[in-house]
Amino acid sequence: MSKRLRNSEVCADCSVSDPRWASVNRGVLVCDECCSVHRSLGRHSSQVRHLTHTPWPPTQLQMVQTLYNNGANSIWEHTLLDPASVMSGKRKANPQDKVHPNKADFIRAKYQMLAFVHRMPCRDDDSCTAKDLSKQLHSSVRTGNLETCLRLLSLGAQANFFHPEKGNTPLHVAAKAGQVSQAELLTVYGADPGAPDTSGYTPIDYARQAGQHDLADRLVEIQYELTDRLAFYLCGRKPDHKNGEHFVIPQLADSSVDLSELAKAAKKKLQSLSNHLFEELAMDVYDEVDRRETDAVWLATQNHSTLVTETTVVPFLPVNPEYSSTRNQGRQKLARFNAHEFATLVIDILSDAKRRQLGNSVTSPRVDNVELILKSVGSCPVDDRQDNDQPDYDSVASDEDGDLDPASGKTDRAKSLDSDLSDSPVSVQEFQEVKNALAASEAKIQQLLKVNSNLSDELRHMQKKTTKQSSIPDGDYDNTVNDAELEDSGAARRGRLRSSGWLGETGSMADLDDPEAESDGSLPSTEDVIRKTEQITKNIQELLRAAQENKHDSFVPCSERIHVAVSEMAALFPKKPRSDTVRGALRLLTSSAQRLQSECRKVAPLPESGPGQTLGPDMQLVTQQVIQCAYDIAKAAKQLVTITTKENNN
Repeated sequence: MSKRLRNSEVCADCSVSDPRWASVNRGVLVCDECCSVHRSLGRHSSQVRHLTHTPWPPTQLQMVQTLYNNGANSIWEHTLLDPASVMSGKRKANPQDKVHPNKADFIRAKYQMLAFVHRMPCRDDDSCTAKDLSKQLHSSVRTGNLETCLRLLSLGAQANFFHPEKGNTPLHVAAKAGQVSQAELLTVYGADPGAPDTSGYTPIDYARQAGQHDLADRLVEIQYELTDRLAFYLCGRKPDHKNGEHFVIPQLADSSVDLSELAKAAKKKLQSLSNHLFEELAMDVYDEVDRRETDAVWLATQNHSTLVTETTVVPFLPVNPEYSSTRNQGRQKLARFNAHEFATLVIDILSDAKRRQLGNSVTSPRVDNVELILKSVGSCPVDDRQDNDQPDYDSVASDEDGDLDPASGKTDRAKSLDSDLSDSPVSVQEFQEVKNALAASEAKIQQLLKVNSNLSDELRHMQKKTTKQSSIPDGDYDNTVNDAELEDSGAARRGRLRSSGWLGETGSMADLDDPEAESDGSLPSTEDVIRKTEQITKNIQELLRAAQENKHDSFVPCSERIHVAVSEMAALFPKKPRSDTVRGALRLLTSSAQRLQSECRKVAPLPESGPGQTLGPDMQLVTQQVIQCAYDIAKAAKQLVTITTKENNN
């Protein structure tokens, strides 16, 4: 939705005026700084959406507006309203407080620990169990009092509670009563629109029986929200549910490329997952889509000078304490997928979701290690060479900590995996074959990298001899620059970048991973890095404005300017930095800039297309991948600013 709620809102957490974000499940509005903390909590704590740059279902926006206007924030700050709290030193954050630690600590206490929620003392004759709260919720949803229902949900009432006497759920009651906002609130908290009552009727059926056809249509949309969101992320359109179309399966431009045997095996493994595990994987991918889309909105709405601050850093999905460590680790691995790899995974999930919906599901006992699928599903496996560049996980306990069986040498989870696999249609031998194929591929990659490194050293040695003989200053160009590149205004800069080892051509990337290579520990000044970062982010904002306005013809020149700015920034750094983190950030920076150029060139018309004909690729998919590449560049630039600032201050 493009319109704002009102012009007099204040942030629920620090009281800054004109907040631009909403926490849908908390019913509050928050400012940019506080929203950055909300994002770090994860969607299980706070589901944030931008008020103007994110598409809103009208009834969901109305629900948030109603909660905000009715003082939903008092639910989360109830005890702070007590005058005694001032005497005890408890207070909420104010606009002058720093984001870290002041605002962050307050927001975590408020929404994660629910430290200020009012909890009624239980008496012997007045039980406070979740069952009793859920029964109260069941009765309350027939009215329009949203704040009461949100308060009950905050205390532990279950949105999917099945009333034993009534034989239905709160959503059945809300749908029958035509309470649209109550239905929106319940579904935000996980209520299932397709759950049948004792008579076999769903909330959708009750809405239609009550003549609430718009509500029924909305409940159908919510029922398919996961697959709709994934499809919209890739191609910018959703199915027409009213006409019986429930799935849209986008196609990649290069989908005709034959899949490798490893990719086929991974796809087969995805299809063999039980419905429960497949749903978990799909929900995790949904959360990653939300994270990437929110990052894109951040990039489009933040001032370029603030892009390098801590308020923009949500590099992967935050830990959900209700999930196992294995699942949390798999969720965070999703951030390693580049735009093409992630799109391939999303399409595979959409295809398999449709297959399962039509009744062709292939179920098997629990296969708890889905990391194999995450690493190799689709046509592009994840690059594990980045593992040393930055930590994979965020405070996730390893399964090896405290769970190792000394007798078998395996963790409890590994033993459970072996047991489950041995009883399933997918044999242990098949699983081991895929696992061995992965190990063999990784070993082959390492071998090729070593050979490539040796060849690179020889080429560099020969190049130095040639340069000296021709009296050309060493390090200006290499033999991969062609005439077309020299005609480009940024060709000289790209030539210097290649010889400094950061463009990733002619084997120079292998040098970065050579442990025997001589390293240089000197880093550029913080001021120079910040100046180049600001230049990069200005160009990125220009690209994002073109994307928002559908000016696709501006993509290529914008990407060229970004590539030049990235080249200039990378040239500031030594050829072989000692720090693994620096190498990883530079690798992400330059590879993302190259991929950005490749994606932007896809918008050019096909040679045979004439006036009025459509472009070859799916423009929505290309635009989404362009945005993701731009975010990766900004993220890498921010990392380099942080690293150089820290090193130069030591």
